[in-house]
Amino acid sequence: MMQVSESYNQKKSLFNAMNRFIGAVNNMDQTVMVPTLLRDVPLSGDSTAANSPAYFAQDDDMYSSYVLLKSIRDDIKWGVVEGGVVEGDERRKEKVEVTEDDLEKQFHFHLKGLHAVLSKLTCKADTLTSRYTEEIGRRN
Repeated sequence: MMQVSESYNQKKSLFNAMNRFIGAVNNMDQTVMVPTLLRDVPLSGDSTAANSPAYFAQDDDMYSSYVLLKSIRDDIKWGVVEGGVVEGDERRKEKVEVTEDDLEKQFHFHLKGLHAVLSKLTCKADTLTSRYTEEIGRRN
């Protein structure tokens, strides 16, 4: 089988972004042996939470980030479960008139947004994994 090297565009593909995110969360899941220990882990190293990356700012602790990342991974892999109440569901149910001319623009807008979000979530999973590893090393 002939191997094709990834071009710049392939590295920027949504499929590869999803695979990188799923891989980062799988690595996080395999590394974090005792998830409840994350409740005691501060959002950043030895400094205050104010210096933590922006994608951790809204979380109470790293455990909630861990649960969120695993949930998003499962939604990507298996689909979103119908009947689950998610914040903003009411807004999504509203019908929006879309013209044929707008579809391509909307697709590209949402594709770029999804790619950006997946990149941030991948960084979040990688950061959480390294913070857990640091904390376990300090405790041992």
